[in-house]
Amino acid sequence: MTFAALAVASLAVMELVATLAHRFVFHGFGMGWHRSHHLPPHRVLEANDLFPVVFSALTIVVLSVGVWGGAGAVLVPIGAGVTGYGVSYLVVHDLVIHRRASWLRVPDRVGGRLRRAHNVHHLFSEAPFGFLAPVVPPRLREAANARQRDETPRAVSRRS
Repeated sequence: MTFAALAVASLAVMELVATLAHRFVFHGFGMGWHRSHHLPPHRVLEANDLFPVVFSALTIVVLSVGVWGGAGAVLVPIGAGVTGYGVSYLVVHDLVIHRRASWLRVPDRVGGRLRRAHNVHHLFSEAPFGFLAPVVPPRLREAANARQRDETPRAVSRRS
């Protein structure tokens, strides 16, 4: 498999890995950190932001072993794909869905579907657990539509 194919495959597999991690780690033993993400924001950074730090450190280890350990043909493209997913996550989850950079306006026609899907998760702390390709159960979509409340904004104003 070529570098590019392995990197793209790794990026795609990361959606499943992230979905499972979100469901079983973040909403399991990692809820101590993740809870901050389901509460109203009080600071620019929240405990939940430690997850990407940990995942980035692990990815740096994979890339380092690939470069200096002689497994670069496999580990470097995997690390590149995981890094690509991390950048996608930052842009989609933090900037588009949660609007953490309040000065950056993303129109609903660009991020509305993902924002609505993630809002369902924030309303009920259930599915969908995916980020880039969320699958919303119909019963939760209907319940969210009935509530008509947006729980996704995470930007912190100076007044908070």
